[in-house]
Amino acid sequence: MAARGRTGIVAAVRAIPIRWRILSIAALNSAVVLVLAGLIWSGSRVLSSAWDDVRQVRQSDQVLALLESETGRLQNLIHRYINQPSPELFAEILLLREAVLGTLNTRASTDPMLSGSVAELERVTERFLSGFGELRTLQTTITKTYEDQVLGPAKDMAGLYSIIEGATGQRDALIWPALGKSREAFTAMLVAANAYYLSLASASAEEARRNTETIERTIPVMTDLADNDLQRIALQRLKGRAVALRQGLAKLSEQLSGRTDLLRNSIDASQADTIAAIDGLSVKMRQREQSAQATFDRTLTAISRNVMVIAAAFLGLIITAGIIIALSIRLPLQQIMASMRAITSGDYDRKVQGTAAKDEVGAMARAVEVFRENAVAKREAENELRASKEKAESALLELNAAQQNLIDAERLAALGGLVAGVAHEVNNPIGISLTVASSFARRSEIFEAELRSNAPLRRSQLEEFVKTSRDAAQQLVANLHRAGELIQSFKQVAVDRSHAERRQFSLSEATDQIIASLRPVLKKAPITLTVDVPDGLMIDGYPGSYGQILTNLFLNAANHAFPDGKPGAISITAKPRGTDDIEISFSDNGAGMSPDVQRQAFDPFFTTRRNEGGTGLGLHIVYNLVTQQLGGRMMLESRSGQGTTFRIIMPRAATGAAGSFDGTTQWPTRTMSST
Repeated sequence: MAARGRTGIVAAVRAIPIRWRILSIAALNSAVVLVLAGLIWSGSRVLSSAWDDVRQVRQSDQVLALLESETGRLQNLIHRYINQPSPELFAEILLLREAVLGTLNTRASTDPMLSGSVAELERVTERFLSGFGELRTLQTTITKTYEDQVLGPAKDMAGLYSIIEGATGQRDALIWPALGKSREAFTAMLVAANAYYLSLASASAEEARRNTETIERTIPVMTDLADNDLQRIALQRLKGRAVALRQGLAKLSEQLSGRTDLLRNSIDASQADTIAAIDGLSVKMRQREQSAQATFDRTLTAISRNVMVIAAAFLGLIITAGIIIALSIRLPLQQIMASMRAITSGDYDRKVQGTAAKDEVGAMARAVEVFRENAVAKREAENELRASKEKAESALLELNAAQQNLIDAERLAALGGLVAGVAHEVNNPIGISLTVASSFARRSEIFEAELRSNAPLRRSQLEEFVKTSRDAAQQLVANLHRAGELIQSFKQVAVDRSHAERRQFSLSEATDQIIASLRPVLKKAPITLTVDVPDGLMIDGYPGSYGQILTNLFLNAANHAFPDGKPGAISITAKPRGTDDIEISFSDNGAGMSPDVQRQAFDPFFTTRRNEGGTGLGLHIVYNLVTQQLGGRMMLESRSGQGTTFRIIMPRAATGAAGSFDGTTQWPTRTMSST
């Protein structure tokens, strides 16, 4: 019954075209979007209001933090000014005072959350700032007292001590011990008074008082021991200045205590009141922020809940409608698929179901029926054709893969040879550098031991060490510079080989780098190499391909033109050919080629040394790179016993692509050659 009911629903729905069924799903989705958009818009208004409150609270917090920072910095500047008064500090205090008042009058007064509390903040801040004026007046008084009543008498006493010493004729006079003790007490008193004035250390004040009392006690003793009237007059004046100094120190101590009280009661207390007021406002801000955050969270939760409910309801409706519509499409399609499977399996007598339906799937069923009728006659021929094609494609893929593997192996073999040669070349300067460095290290240790010994260091030893150091440094620089050149040349060649990247490069520089990487081969064979590539020939192409061409030609000449280590010469020249082309000539005076060899020189897998490990791909790769990737032409000129010349004419801007050489191109069996 369930199956019959489902079939009846599907039949009823199939009366509606498929496009209208799909549009009904789109209409349901649009309704969901509109309802959810309205719900989200309503909630976003509440969220926006709550978020405005949170943002305003945070802005108010920034203002409070700025006030707290400015008042704290102003307090520190005032303390610094009291300890070390200077015009710069005073100017900075005035500027910061205006900044604090400006913050209160502009930002705090216009802030909707702080405007009601600005008056209290201004009152506390004004009290804090007015305390600085009183403190500055008191500081001026303290400075004047210190200069007039402490330093003034001290200067007079210093002059009187000098007069007393000058009036004492002999060093063994009876007044000298008391005079020396009094003079020492005066010096200690002056140091202690300065320390007390600068640091307010109570120990310094007590020490200054004790030394003043010592001075006053020694004056009567010196008066009794004086041996002339000048000494007695000076001692009498010294006594008066000592009393004035003691009174000045007492007054200075009283004023400094008053300054400390003013700092504590006016500046620090007002700062504490300011901070307390700011903290109180911060608490209010936190409460309001928490309230706004709670409103934000509640609204967000309500929106999420409503969205989930509405989405679940519409989702159920959409899923139900989607299932019905899917069944109205899937069941007929399954019938068509069953018919198609029957056709492909050879059951041609089975009729296609659903051909009487009026919807799009019915049209498909009728088309499949026509296909069934036509497929019967074609099936056998298609199967035979498909089998033949698969066999041919499989054989072609295997052949292409084998050819590509051989070409890649040939390329890597050439690069591997370069690696081995460059490694051998780099080993010599590196080994020499290591030997020189080790010897220099031992010589440095010996010289260090000579320095640490008690024996005197001779000039000849130092000159010998300097000479040895200079020689070692020169050898190290020369050998490491040589190794660096080799590595840099090989590095550029290796990068160009491993990355088929198109760029502009100098033909002369690229040739020099490639020749540098081929130097190890020249050392193994008595071959003279001549290079004539003028500067200024710029190529827009593939330096890796050019390096592969030059390397393959060079190795081909070394192996075939000069077999068994025979001596010879190789010449590489380049010159402009018109405005758009460059002609490169690679010549040797070796064994040359016969006409038969020339005709097959560029053919893949052709080699005259197959029994000695030759692959026959070297010149094949060269010809392919020149003609396909660089877009040029290549010509071969050779005669038996008279050497070989390869002439390459290529454009200044390569016309091929980076991956144009894949090893699968069919190659001509005849090339341009000269017998």
